[in-house]
Amino acid sequence: MGTSAPTTAAPIADGPAGSGSPATDFALALLTELTRAGVTDVVVSPGSRSQALALAAAALERAGGISVHVRLDERTAGFHALGLAVESGRPAAVVTTSGTAVANLHPAVLEAHHSGVPMIVISADRPDELRGIGSNQTTVQPGIFGAAVAFVRDVEAPSARGVDASTVDTVRTLVRQAVAAAAGHEGQPGPVQLNVAFREPLSAGLRADDVHAVPDDEVDLAFATRRVHSGLPVIELSPDDEPATVVIAGHDAGADAERIAWELGAPLVAEVSSGARFGRNLVVTYRELLRDPGFGGQVRRAVVLGHPTLSREVPALLQRDDVETIVVRSPAADPFDPARASRPDARTTFVSDVRVTGRTRPEHRAWVGRWVATSRALLGDGDAGPDLGAKRSDDRAERNKFLRDEVALRRRPVDRTMLADAVWGATWPHDRLVLGASQIIRVADGHVPGKAIRVHANRGLAGIDGTVSTALGIAAALERSSGSIGTTRVLLGDLTFLHDVGAFVTGTEEPRHRVQVIVGNDAGGAIFRGLEVAATTPESDMRRMMTTPQQVDVERVVTGLGWEYRRAATWGDLEQVLTDPAERLVIEVPLAE
Repeated sequence: MGTSAPTTAAPIADGPAGSGSPATDFALALLTELTRAGVTDVVVSPGSRSQALALAAAALERAGGISVHVRLDERTAGFHALGLAVESGRPAAVVTTSGTAVANLHPAVLEAHHSGVPMIVISADRPDELRGIGSNQTTVQPGIFGAAVAFVRDVEAPSARGVDASTVDTVRTLVRQAVAAAAGHEGQPGPVQLNVAFREPLSAGLRADDVHAVPDDEVDLAFATRRVHSGLPVIELSPDDEPATVVIAGHDAGADAERIAWELGAPLVAEVSSGARFGRNLVVTYRELLRDPGFGGQVRRAVVLGHPTLSREVPALLQRDDVETIVVRSPAADPFDPARASRPDARTTFVSDVRVTGRTRPEHRAWVGRWVATSRALLGDGDAGPDLGAKRSDDRAERNKFLRDEVALRRRPVDRTMLADAVWGATWPHDRLVLGASQIIRVADGHVPGKAIRVHANRGLAGIDGTVSTALGIAAALERSSGSIGTTRVLLGDLTFLHDVGAFVTGTEEPRHRVQVIVGNDAGGAIFRGLEVAATTPESDMRRMMTTPQQVDVERVVTGLGWEYRRAATWGDLEQVLTDPAERLVIEVPLAE
């Protein structure tokens, strides 16, 4: 995705005064046009320079124009906007004041860029005459996010004589350009920046009669909806071409991956956040099979959708010179092409879609059947638990054994596999599941069975920050669209939880959402224990510098911030607490190794 240099918009035309504050009049015009262009959500953090935008947003919400979400700090606000966009498919606007406030959006902006999630940053700034002279809370804001935004506009402060019809036309053009860039009308979707300067008076009161919602028939939701405009061709594939094909569905691949695998008669390698982890061709234990010469060694063609990030085996397969690779271009900023890392002359075919022609033959069914059957055998039945047949046995000894086995199971400490199983099993299509970049997502990816549920993870950069904030944004959008019938569950490790403690801090005026945050607590960064360097590094150095053990009292932290808390130390506890109706609930699960 290319970038454009920050550009100054045309000066705001002179006109009659409205509220008495040109900043307020301009802010209301800007947010109204965003609503007209299909933006339904604005996330605001408090600040002086951005006050006109914040108060105009509140007035427009009262009029029924938009939904406003107030977050107390900008870092969580950025990820909240990300979550809103992930669930709704449309960009959320996030409003900040000047100075370091803007920089605190950078992690969320980077994630949005690398995962192709639309976002509109509206950063308030000083006017030209106050820049470069040491003014308080003033830095170079236009272009502060570098190559992570493809569209940047530095908007000159509105004139002291207000906003007229010409100004509204200018604002409408600017807004439609920004929304089109964020939604991916031409390039890849992602974040954009409108840096808006304001002079004093920074705001004025708005009368109810001055604020009107945009009529429904003028709101263009389709205009703001994310799309992929790759300009690439559609490729036609036939099962006759190559029986030894696999379909790989990485993060955000979507359900099309399952369809393509079925039509090609190919094994489906679907990561847990792919949106394609279901169907008869699903291969759960793909890591083991891709390493096996009798399976992965026989592959000659791979069709890739989404952004695979959870294994080393997938990139290794695509780097082989005897494997033809076809990649369906995703919304992410960078095309997925691991072969170029080892072979600069590698020829990966990039396409916009795959159309399958022809029918599968018996050899294709045998090919995929062998993968699926072996995967199921490797996965096994897991721990089947007590024999249910014994529960109804006429033999008293068998019935007693069943009762002992059931009690033993319910008292068993929870390990990562059991935790992933329980949360996966408790989640249904009307729910949402958000997975942190912890060891648990890899355990889930290698273990949980097929199920058509919506799963999200911030895999653009796979950072551990902002996970809970993203989930809260997803929950807000889900409840608006579904009428609050679903639960948003967040499954993450203790360090990922601690990286986003700020997400639990919300203003008393904000609505609450039905969210469960399940913290698998092993008192440190377990994911680092598998690093190769651990074999040659003193254990004390690994503990202090990498796994960073911690002793945070999770209960005191979250209850002090107004959340409910439950502890699930056994399988029985976990099964029970996952059905707890509490509105905002943190479940701590001490993990057994």
